[in-house]
Amino acid sequence: MHRLAWVLVVCVVLAGCAGTTPGATEPTESPAETQDVTTVPETTVPAGTTVEQAKGRAATVTRIVDGDTIEVRYSNGTIDTVRLLGVDTPEVHVANDPPEFEGIPDTEAGSACLRDAGRNASAFVERTLADEQVRLVVGGDRRDRYDRLLAFVRHDGISLNYRLVDEGYARVYESSFVGRERFDRAEARARQEGIGLWRCATDEDEPEPSTRVRTEPGGLVIAEIDADAPGNDNANRNEERIVFENRKETRIDLGGWTVSDAADHTYTLPSGFTLGPGERVTLHTGDGANTASKLYWGASGAVWNNDGDTVTVRNGAGETVAERSYG
Repeated sequence: MHRLAWVLVVCVVLAGCAGTTPGATEPTESPAETQDVTTVPETTVPAGTTVEQAKGRAATVTRIVDGDTIEVRYSNGTIDTVRLLGVDTPEVHVANDPPEFEGIPDTEAGSACLRDAGRNASAFVERTLADEQVRLVVGGDRRDRYDRLLAFVRHDGISLNYRLVDEGYARVYESSFVGRERFDRAEARARQEGIGLWRCATDEDEPEPSTRVRTEPGGLVIAEIDADAPGNDNANRNEERIVFENRKETRIDLGGWTVSDAADHTYTLPSGFTLGPGERVTLHTGDGANTASKLYWGASGAVWNNDGDTVTVRNGAGETVAERSYG
């Protein structure tokens, strides 16, 4: 009996040693479940770190639906539709409701301006994410009513959701998520500076039927477009040209600015190139020696589509400063 009692005591002690250490938390997921961390509860995020900064699930972007919706493919081949969490870019496939964007006039001009802003947002996401590897971090509800995954999208370690708001491509959506205060501050700055879609708050120009010329605060306008060169465009590239004009009262430093078409073929203006008040410069598609009034793209073939295209000019910060569509 004494020997049996001693054995029982030893077993109890050993069982206690094998128990959970006071203050420790037992794991709630198996190693297999933690290989792809798609949900990061707020309680697991270190102090000072937002959910969007946590490691997410890897995926490849396969299609850009619009500025705030993309399609991705996971490593197992599964395709998913992702709605960027917490942000809302203007619509491009349906009509916009200007009152959703504070300060935008509820007019035809306001709606048209928002549609242009939505196209800019889609083009920005296309340039940034097309065929790229991203990481998806889910916060809040995992799916919306259309079964789209709600997620922060990180590319090269940077939150695309935040960039869209900070650079004026999107507003902050009416939703709750960790780090929203930072997004709200970014939107307030963008609105105050009147960049991106927030230019629509003061843009009262009516859109033209087939072309729309946007003169941004930078003062540069796309004055002329000669997209259809005589004869074969590829053989006569220097007759394919775009004319820019400075309608500002001061000289503009265009060094590092870019000119691109809808397919994102891009020309970068040479460093130090400037344009004085009222001056014009012609960008030829072919080859030649740059001068104060003529620039040469050096493209191997024609760039501008004869049946319609969009000329977009962005400054060194990547902001759209002038845009014109034709066709």
